[in-house]
Amino acid sequence: MQQASTGRLQSLDIFRGFTIASMILVNNPGSSPAYAQLEHAVWHGWTFTDTVFPFFLWIVGVSMTLSTARRIERGQTRSELLRHAFQRAVILFLLGVFVGPFPHIDPATIRIPGVLQRIAVCYLIAFLIFLYTSVRGQILWLLAFNTVYLGLMWFGPTPGCGAGSWSMDCNFARHIDSLLLSGHMWRHTRDWDPEGIVSTLPAVSTVLFGALAGHVLRHFSWHRARLQAFLFGGSALFAAAQVMSIWIPVNKNLWTTSFAFLMAGLAMLAFAFWYWLAEVRGAGRWFRFFEIYGSNAILMFLLSGIFARIAGATGFDEWWYGRVCLAIASAQKNASLLYALTNVLALWLVAFGLWRRKWFLKF
Repeated sequence: MQQASTGRLQSLDIFRGFTIASMILVNNPGSSPAYAQLEHAVWHGWTFTDTVFPFFLWIVGVSMTLSTARRIERGQTRSELLRHAFQRAVILFLLGVFVGPFPHIDPATIRIPGVLQRIAVCYLIAFLIFLYTSVRGQILWLLAFNTVYLGLMWFGPTPGCGAGSWSMDCNFARHIDSLLLSGHMWRHTRDWDPEGIVSTLPAVSTVLFGALAGHVLRHFSWHRARLQAFLFGGSALFAAAQVMSIWIPVNKNLWTTSFAFLMAGLAMLAFAFWYWLAEVRGAGRWFRFFEIYGSNAILMFLLSGIFARIAGATGFDEWWYGRVCLAIASAQKNASLLYALTNVLALWLVAFGLWRRKWFLKF
């Protein structure tokens, strides 16, 4: 098998685009119920939808390792790298806080945690660890975050159910959110948040898992070695998660340690597939659809939320779903899927226009 290129990885861009397209697909159904794999697991367990966010965090870790290495090779100092990382994290966090609820921004009830906010926090913490530690140190930090998390979840005092509960109605993570984020949580739950405080600890480890995958790409210069590492590592993490799940339920809302290990394993295996297709087989050109989506990933995620709110405010979503999608697909779940797919296609046209003009959101 031939030597790998040291340039930009088309496979990573495709994987990022596939992940963002998937995020838009599952976030914008025409109605409920949708197909089970296009909805989050109610509590314990996982679906395809539950893989999307952790995959993106894992990709953040890979990209962080590769881009930082290139910056260092260009002569950037540690202080310059820190300034850039801090600036990026602050912008992401503020975009999540203020663009998410726009135009209905109420400081008294505005949601503080969220998807972009978690990306910002996890990225910044992981970057600091990456910049000041070796690979061994990054592994130790990854394990430490999960150990502290499990200690809190198993032994943290929780009014109403005691320590060690993983139930939806009573667990330590929910208790901390109710104490520190009261009135500023997800509107669908109000008294707990899927991107809450305690669950951020293992979420940081998801970025660190991605950073370790980035080290694999930098350390090995042959396709075969990279693929073997990803297949072995992904399978090992998947197996470890299955063993953990005997005692620690797989749960996306709590971002349990078993969930973090499972998603890191699946991300490695999924990336190995895209890597084989794009870098080894040279078939990346057939997946330009996803590559274009990935070229403006954060912007497309933001636009998907804005477009959804505009469609809801104008009644377009009901008209398009009822008059078009339901008329074509007839069955409710099929109509919901058709609505989501047309949403993905419409936003891709926007991404394509930006890509043609080389307009990319960078910060």
